[in-house]
Amino acid sequence: MTTPFDRLLERITAFVRAPTNAAIDRHVLAAAGIRPGEAVLVIGDRPELGQHTASAEHTGQDDESVDVVLSVNDVQSWTDRAAGFAELRRVLKPGGRLVLSAPEDRLPVPRHELAAEAAAAGFTDLQTWVWAPPGPAAPLAAQLRALRP
Repeated sequence: MTTPFDRLLERITAFVRAPTNAAIDRHVLAAAGIRPGEAVLVIGDRPELGQHTASAEHTGQDDESVDVVLSVNDVQSWTDRAAGFAELRRVLKPGGRLVLSAPEDRLPVPRHELAAEAAAAGFTDLQTWVWAPPGPAAPLAAQLRALRP
């Protein structure tokens, strides 16, 4: 069964790998999706990027090695949110961005409390809002955006 996350990865993959996107190819060195308990999905044909199993709490990435973290529909599966936010802050470069999106009705805590947890981990410039995805059955999605100072 194809999930919304799979469809998002397919769209990103198609965009990044399109032959007319040579300018993007020069700037996108690596993109990977880390899914709990599953192998990392690496976007593009770059075997040097490798694959591994990881979680938000233990990404396996180097300190300050990531420009953007995009978490879609999985914050509710983090076993330790404080550790997850701390790990994502550790791997983000200064000035890096954190973007979380999840169905509002599946959040483990209200979105403002989630923002407070991100702030406690050292993220700044926090914003939260609710987005109504297209489609009659799509649930409201809570969004969180933050900066790693």
